[in-house]
Amino acid sequence: MPQPAAAVVDGIEERADGSAAGSEFAPLLRTVKDRGLLGRRHGWYARVVAGNALALAAVVAGLFLVGDSWWALLLAVPFAVLFARTAFIGHDAGHAQISGDKAVSRVIGLVHGNLLLGLSYSWWNAKHNRHHANPNHRDKDPDVAADVLVFTGEQAGVRQGFRRWLTRNQAWLFFPLTLLEGVALKVHGFKDLRRQSPRERLVEGALLVAHVVGYAALLLTVLSPGKALAFAAVHQALFGLHLGLSFAPNHKGMEMPDPDGDRWGHLRRQVLTSRNIRGGVLTDWFLGGLNYQIEHHLFPSMPRPHLRLAQPLVRAHCQDLGIPYTETGLVDSYRQALRHLYEVGEPLRVE
Repeated sequence: MPQPAAAVVDGIEERADGSAAGSEFAPLLRTVKDRGLLGRRHGWYARVVAGNALALAAVVAGLFLVGDSWWALLLAVPFAVLFARTAFIGHDAGHAQISGDKAVSRVIGLVHGNLLLGLSYSWWNAKHNRHHANPNHRDKDPDVAADVLVFTGEQAGVRQGFRRWLTRNQAWLFFPLTLLEGVALKVHGFKDLRRQSPRERLVEGALLVAHVVGYAALLLTVLSPGKALAFAAVHQALFGLHLGLSFAPNHKGMEMPDPDGDRWGHLRRQVLTSRNIRGGVLTDWFLGGLNYQIEHHLFPSMPRPHLRLAQPLVRAHCQDLGIPYTETGLVDSYRQALRHLYEVGEPLRVE
């Protein structure tokens, strides 16, 4: 859920100082602005936020109606899906897609991130801003830094012990590992409190604790401890899987800029490192608009419902410039991402 980066990006590109990078993006930016596609959609987002809140309340009510029964675990499925919807709202708020007022965006992000999900809004912003500024850059993008997974042969070559085994098998382990993502996000949020200013730490920390206490209280009020633990495990695992399914297609297996190579302008930096997913209304809903990853990276503050309207303009502009515009089906996107992870780990399997 990043802070808005579009204003900075637009400011750089609109200067059009005569460089190729500036001139490539500036005409597209003017066209998009002239079409009004950077304008807010307050009514649309109000309906999305209200609908999501009502759906969450309905699942909670369903838990109380079902009571202390193993059948309650079935409700973990829609609860996980709705948690992902909540994350998408927080993501959009951080990009200033919902409101241009930073204070309003922060409140929406804190409610949907810290309070409802237990995910630190500040931590996510700091991390995601760096990703948007330099997607897939091995030295600057935290999303491709060597951690549980690695994304380059250089990263794989220095792995030792258990991490080396992980890298050898990371393509097979990717989706099973996403089952832990819901819990991992909470841990990262609490750890990040040390970085934050005292005032920010107080607000973020209080809301994170409120989430944990409220979540535990809800489950233990309705379910016995064993069933509550089982519900939480299923719910958090499916939530993490949904996020993994949503984020995996976006950049994995796409171009990774050479730190020592030519510096790309905004248009090429965002288009060449991103992958769009074909589909209709259901795909848009399931992926929270992130299936228009190219348009989202070019115009981070563009409201979610406008991304599909900007797509033909962006595709045509790239075609005119001879810049590859990558778009594929959902299943094929996973195949490409997993193939990249497999190829990175391959040298370790043939030792």
